[in-house]
Order: sequence, then structure tokens, then C-alpha cells
Amino acid sequence: MDFIKTEPALANYWRAIILFGLNSASYKFALAKALIEIGNHPGKDLITLDELAEPFSRHLCEHLTQVDKQGSRPTGRFLDTCRQFNAGDISKGQLLEVTRKLGFQNVIDAFHNVNQGELPKRFFIDERRSSGGIRLTEQLYELFSQSGTGSLLHETEARWRLVETAWELGLSRNLISVEADTDQSLLFARAFGRRIDITSSRDALNGYQKGKCFYCFATITVEPGSENLADVDHFLPHALKLHNQGPNWDGVWNLVLACSGCNRGAEGKFARVPALPLLRRLHKRNEYLISSHHPLRETLIRQTGGTAQERGRYLQQRYDEALSYLVHTWQPASSGDPAF
Repeated sequence: MDFIKTEPALANYWRAIILFGLNSASYKFALAKALIEIGNHPGKDLITLDELAEPFSRHLCEHLTQVDKQGSRPTGRFLDTCRQFNAGDISKGQLLEVTRKLGFQNVIDAFHNVNQGELPKRFFIDERRSSGGIRLTEQLYELFSQSGTGSLLHETEARWRLVETAWELGLSRNLISVEADTDQSLLFARAFGRRIDITSSRDALNGYQKGKCFYCFATITVEPGSENLADVDHFLPHALKLHNQGPNWDGVWNLVLACSGCNRGAEGKFARVPALPLLRRLHKRNEYLISSHHPLRETLIRQTGGTAQERGRYLQQRYDEALSYLVHTWQPASSGDPAF
């Protein structure tokens, strides 16, 4: 649970749920997105299941149009109802009635469960028996009143896309092999001779970095159009592709999120090699994603090695190659407290 203990802020508890909470179906993501909608428009704190059913079912129906398989099991009565609505076979009212009866059976109970234990912070209280719904907590409203939490919506969507792509390909969510299109800042997978675009690489990587620049810890965001929008940066510079075509310099192992100052500002990194302490940070980041069974786990193992020792040697070899070509090293001054 280092993800929480290193910085016990509300956003970290939320990210723990989205990144590592239980999910044998996509209901957790749909509920998370519904809570984001509600939390960003505060009003009453008691949300009935009738009120929750509309955004919850809407997000599921939208994703079913992209990927029909939305769980580890082939289907279920509630998902079949969503499919019927998408096909025009039932009305919106019928969809909402079934959602209220079937859609929340397990997801409300399991939402705050991470690593087989309940989180000490809760974003809602289950009051289905006493009040017919859920009661939103002060923590939820506090979370969404904080600056920069708009990125959580993009992170939730990115995690959903990674997991459902694994389901679509018939793989364990920990076995999906992901590639990066650095020109378009996209993650994608290959299957059956075709490319499947998954999600923005910004959205997928930001959960670990907690909205902070990898190098200097300045605040960044993944919200499009924001003035501090994160850059997707090659830790070992992109210029190495011109000198050494062997390693996969575009691999996820070598991609981090950086503020514009570190990536391309007057004192930015450009084609210099990050200092050795930053290499250790990169190794720690990669090991964290692997040990926490993130959907990028298999990708990182395939790219860098089957054991932590092998992965450490791989990074050292790539680092030595980078220095042999680019010579100069770089490390910025810290712009905030260490976040990871």
C-alpha cells in the first residue's frame, strides 16, 4: 500500500480504488465516473439508486458500443439489458428500472475494497436499506473541490480502456501487451493483424505520478487544453533513435510525464541524460507498476526483463548507451515535495 502511505491525500485513496481495487467487471469504473459527475455538482448528499442509475447505466452503455465484453465472464443479465437498450429494443425507463434492481448488487459493496481490505477513507456510505441509496461523504466533495482533480476522470477512463481491451482480446488484464505511439501520445495493442487504440498515454501514466512532474514534482494535469498539460517525455531522450536503432526507446518503460519546463523549457532536459538518481526513480516506477499488477505489468516485463534484477540490468545498459552517445547529464531543481 505504498501508493497510499507515501502521500495520504484523498486523490491517492481514489487512485488506489481505480488502479488496484477489485474489478471482475467494469461496474467499478462506471460507478466512479458517475460519482465524478455528482461530486463536481454538489447539492444534496443522499443519492437514490434511481438517481444514480442514469449516469451509471449511461457510461456502461457507451462503453458497450466500443467493446462488447465488459467483464471476465461472457455476459450477465444487467449487461444484456444495456445491450438491448443500445439496440433500441427497450426504452430508457426500462433500462433504468433494471439498473436500479440489478446494476448495483456488488459494486457498491466492493468499491472501497483494495488489496482485500476496506480503505479508511470513504467517498460514500451504503444506505440502500435505510434510505434507498448512497450518502456522499465530505471526502468526496473535498476531493472534487481540489485543483487538478479533473485529471482523475481521464485516469479512470484510461484504466477502463486498458482493462476492457484485455477482456476484448481474451487475455488476463495482466497479460495485455501495450505499445506506445509517441507521435500521437497513444497506447495501443495489436491483435488479429490490426491495431487497437486504447487510451491516451498521459491518462494511463498519470495515476502513478499523482499529478506531478516526474523530474521536479511540479503540478501537472492530463486535462486537454490546460496550461500545465503534461508532456509525454522519453526519459532517455528520443534523439537516441537516430543513433541506436536496437532498443525500443518508445517503450512504456522509457515514458514519463513531465512539465513543459523540464521537457522543453529554457533549463529543460532536451537531449541530455537524466542524472543517476532519476534513473533509480524510473526503476522504482516500473517496479511499482509490475508489483501492483497494473495492466501495463506484462508490457514492462516483456520490454525490460522477467525479474527485478534483470530489469535493473536492462535500465543500466540502456543508460550506459545513452551516456555514450549524448554525454551530458541533467537534473532539475525540485519544484515541490517528493510525491513518489
